[in-house]
Amino acid sequence: MIEFARLERRLRQAVDRFERVEARLGAATDGAEIVKLGQEHAELKPLVDAISAVNAARAEIANLEGIAKDGDAEMAELVAEELSAAKAKLLELEQSALLLLAPKDKDESASAILEVRAGTGGEEAALFAADLFRMYQKYSSARRWKFEIESVSETGIGGLKEAVASITGAGVFGRLRFESGVHRVQRVPETEAGGRIHTSAATVAVLPQPEGDVDIVVDDKDIRIDTMRASGAGGQHVNKTDSAVRITHMPSGIVVIAQEKSQHQNRANAMKVLKAKLYDAERERQAAERAAERKGQIGSGDRSERIRTYNFPQGRVTDHRINLTLYNLAELIEGALDPVLDALAAEDQARKLAALEEDA
Repeated sequence: MIEFARLERRLRQAVDRFERVEARLGAATDGAEIVKLGQEHAELKPLVDAISAVNAARAEIANLEGIAKDGDAEMAELVAEELSAAKAKLLELEQSALLLLAPKDKDESASAILEVRAGTGGEEAALFAADLFRMYQKYSSARRWKFEIESVSETGIGGLKEAVASITGAGVFGRLRFESGVHRVQRVPETEAGGRIHTSAATVAVLPQPEGDVDIVVDDKDIRIDTMRASGAGGQHVNKTDSAVRITHMPSGIVVIAQEKSQHQNRANAMKVLKAKLYDAERERQAAERAAERKGQIGSGDRSERIRTYNFPQGRVTDHRINLTLYNLAELIEGALDPVLDALAAEDQARKLAALEEDA
């Protein structure tokens, strides 16, 4: 647990900055400046409120200690329990304030593009990819996020070669960002007659959808757009009309396909996915530069990094980045991801706070 006192200078600086922004906001007349100051004010206010709560709790403790000191033995005994509770509450408030001080990913509140692809393991890998895709779909439903399938390439027995979905909602990327990487499964495949356990894999990518003032410019001369017939079980139009759209971004070699809707909608959706991929490529470039300066991240989101193993015979899930092992595989694969995601978020926050403490 990070000591609050170690970062009090940073906290005072945040309060001072908030007061300056608030004062300037009351005097500013330029529209662009007002918007910029308003955004900074909104970002700082939760932290300032948390610091105020810490100061109020400290004042309460000082008052209780005064009562205990000046009163008789009976009064001191009555106050002792209340004082203990107040000190425990103060520790919680201090940690809450410190978490707000930790740097945030600017895309944390963004919606996301989800990609799931079968890896090594043949048909079993494709079946596992389908399991993962459904897992995220169920989790999204439980969170009341909008889950829209953009493109699906199926195998003959219910597996997925690859699938792409757009997940829209508050904080989607912030919640799912650590899911990017290689997911490994150990189980007896449905096609295995001998009962032997096989190891297969699927890759997951979670990309933030750029929003707000982020403008990803895609020049028409840099892309090639092809229309084709949709493949797989996608509706009555499959193999009858050229409704699917494939966009190739020639400078980067990125190819995206959308085939679940009308040609017009597919073109718009494919462009949305392309922009997310280009935006993510720039994010990864910047992250690589930062990672070279500071080690010890949970993971960069590199799709080649093995992050988790799902062992079906033992009902075990292991996240290798934080050495977390849970025996709730049956629930997790049905969308109960919170125990793992909460642990990853807590580890990430601890890492950020440790970095703040180092720099204090």
